[in-house]
Amino acid sequence: QVQFVESGGGLVQPGGSLRLSCAASGATLDYYTIGWFRQAPGKEREGVSCISSSGSSTYYADSVKGRFTMSRDDAKNTFHLQMDNLKPEDTAVYFCNVRIGIADYWGQGTQVTVSS
Repeated sequence: QVQFVESGGGLVQPGGSLRLSCAASGATLDYYTIGWFRQAPGKEREGVSCISSSGSSTYYADSVKGRFTMSRDDAKNTFHLQMDNLKPEDTAVYFCNVRIGIADYWGQGTQVTVSS
């Protein structure tokens, strides 16, 4: 059973930055692709970014490409999402995720609000 503790969300002005963190327990995530998703009010959950087990490959949704950077620290079983040049449309609850076998594990979500 994998459990995540997310942190780093908050209120930021447009153009600002936030760094989300997701600390995992219950399993070592070295061998898995891990990801970040988000869900805005009234919208479906969407994939934001993911990173391969080696950390050598990353994927970003077009809407965040060039502004968000995902990284992983396997020594701490933790991964991060650095979000720069934030826009109001980035406002959402952000979730970390890993799929192990047929099971999906999710964090509790952290609110990111971009507003002036």
